[in-house]
Amino acid sequence: MKPENTSLEITKATSSTIGKVDFDNLTFGKYYADHMMICDFIDGKWETPKILPYGPMQMEPSAKVFHYGQAVFEGMKAFKDKDGKVWLFRPEENFKRINKSSKRMAIPEFPEEYFFSALKTLLKLDKEWIKSGDGNSLYIRPFAIATEAGVSASPSNRYRFVIICCPAKAYYSSPVKVTIAQEYSRSADGGVGFAKAAGNYGAQFYPTNLAKDKGYQQIIWTDANTHEYLEEAGTMNIFFRIGDKLVTAPTNDRILDGVTRKSIIALAERENIEVEVRRVTVKEIVEAAENGSLKEIFGTGTAATVAQVSGFEFQDNYHELPEVENPYSMKFKKMLQDIQYNRAEDPFGWRYAVEV
Repeated sequence: MKPENTSLEITKATSSTIGKVDFDNLTFGKYYADHMMICDFIDGKWETPKILPYGPMQMEPSAKVFHYGQAVFEGMKAFKDKDGKVWLFRPEENFKRINKSSKRMAIPEFPEEYFFSALKTLLKLDKEWIKSGDGNSLYIRPFAIATEAGVSASPSNRYRFVIICCPAKAYYSSPVKVTIAQEYSRSADGGVGFAKAAGNYGAQFYPTNLAKDKGYQQIIWTDANTHEYLEEAGTMNIFFRIGDKLVTAPTNDRILDGVTRKSIIALAERENIEVEVRRVTVKEIVEAAENGSLKEIFGTGTAATVAQVSGFEFQDNYHELPEVENPYSMKFKKMLQDIQYNRAEDPFGWRYAVEV
């Protein structure tokens, strides 16, 4: 993370809403920290970032984000250790990815010094919203949207970059049941699957609702061309443990280059666990479930960190996964969170201290 030398316009909140929050019983995304950052792109350049009290933004009904979906976002977390120190986890990766997503959606890339200056200022102002303790964090949501008024089908010439924050606890507290997609697809070759574009997620809601009607919490997405290859799970990257080996799909223009995914691979390799990054067929996983060699399936992502899968459905056949001793999923989740919460050494240099 580069040192920032950006001046910000700061308007502090006159009072805090933190007293209204029950931090022991949080609903994800219900409460937001006292401050947010907004920065507008006007006349070909990003203006001075503003730190403001969290609140509504006024926009034209014809703003292009509403009509043509020019919107990208990121998900990050800030953690507080037992001594009250605040840490970010691999924030440079999130910054690079939102600009990669922006470029694909014809949104101007955001300056690095603006991003990190605003981020650190927000965490300093709202440090009381970051709670220590396992599972607690402050979820950070940067996003960029097209704000030009006009319904002509063309890229906007005005944009707004925003960062908001909300307190969070563990996302999936118990294993989930999933179904393998056979009809709907998350993304296609040449599309925007690799980007955190808002439309990718909106398009998932309908098939996910159908899955939930059948008793499954998430979908394992397959490739759009043949539905033979497993790619992602819900909003997460996906890992399969076959015997003592981990297998996961390679990233491409359909699959998100997940920060947690990359971290799990690095941790596994350090533990001398074999990792194969290759295409994974539905047939292979069904056969592994039937012959007993499929030990685990788990998803990885910022919100959940690691989410265990208890079983999967394919073509109306449900395959329950075995309960294994010392599962990889929980091993890696603990190792990752020990680094995030400053409970263990960080041999990778992933952890970044924030002065608050």
